[in-house]
Amino acid sequence: MKLNIAYPVTGCQKLLDIDDDRECERKSVRGCVVDANLSVLACVITKRGEQDIDGLTNKTIPRRLGPKRANHIRKLFNLSKEDDVRKYVVKRPLTKESKKPRVKAPKIQRLITPRRIQRKRHTLSLKKRRAEKQRVLQNEYAKLLSQYAKERRERKRSESKRRSSTRVSESKA
Repeated sequence: MKLNIAYPVTGCQKLLDIDDDRECERKSVRGCVVDANLSVLACVITKRGEQDIDGLTNKTIPRRLGPKRANHIRKLFNLSKEDDVRKYVVKRPLTKESKKPRVKAPKIQRLITPRRIQRKRHTLSLKKRRAEKQRVLQNEYAKLLSQYAKERRERKRSESKRRSSTRVSESKA
C-alpha cells in the first residue's frame, strides 16, 4: 500500500510505499473506509512532530501563482491604498531557446485606474444632470398645471356671472 502524505504549510507532497500488505486489517481512519484493496491512501499532516520528514517538512515550494485581485495583492504584501499594486505582482520568467527572455504576469483585476475614476465621475455627473433636468421639468409642469387650473376657475366664474346676469335680465322683463 502507498501513502500520499501532504503538508499544506510548505506545499509539499510525498508518496511513500509501504510493504506491509495484509499484515494488519485496516478498518478506518476517522470515518473513512480503509482496506487492503486500496492502492493509495491520501493523508495530510495536521500536527508537526519533533523530527523532520525528509523531502516533506524540511523544504518549501514557492507558490507558482500569486493573487490576481488588487485587494488580495495588497493583503498579501501588507500594502496601503496609496501603494502601486502593479509593482508587487507575482511574475514568472519565461526563457525559450532562440527567443528573448520575457516575464509573464497576470492581469490585475479590480485595479483603480485614473480612467476608472474618470468614468465614475462622469456617470455621477450624468446622474446629477438628469436629476436637475427632471426637477426643472417638474417645476415647469407644476406651473403649467396651476395656470390651467387658474384659467378654468376664471372661465367657470365668468360663465356663472354671465348666467346670473341673464337670469336677472329675464326676471326684470
